[in-house]
Amino acid sequence: MRDDEILTGDLLEDCWLTIEQVAAACEAEPKWLLDHLEAGLLPQAESVAGVWRLSAAGLLRARRMRRIERDFDAVPELAALVADLLEELDRLRAQLPRPLP
Repeated sequence: MRDDEILTGDLLEDCWLTIEQVAAACEAEPKWLLDHLEAGLLPQAESVAGVWRLSAAGLLRARRMRRIERDFDAVPELAALVADLLEELDRLRAQLPRPLP
C-alpha cells in the first residue's frame, strides 16, 4: 500500500485519529482542520499533550462539514450548523422503532 492511499471502512467508537488522517479522509489540508478545531466547530476532538485527535464521530462531522463547504460554498459556521442538524436527525432516526421483518 502506498502512503497516499486512503482506506475506507468502519471505524470503532474507541478509535482516535490524527489531524493528518482526518484531513486526508476529508480531502483537505491539515490547516483547514486546525482552523475548524481552533474555532470550536468540531466538538468531538480533544487535545492531548498539545496534539489534536478526533473520534470516529469527529471524522464523520469533519467530512460532512468539508462537503457542505465545498458543494455549497458555505462558510464554516453554516457548515457546522448543518452538521449539528444532521447529527440530531441521525440521533432521532436511531430512536424510531424498527419495523418487523
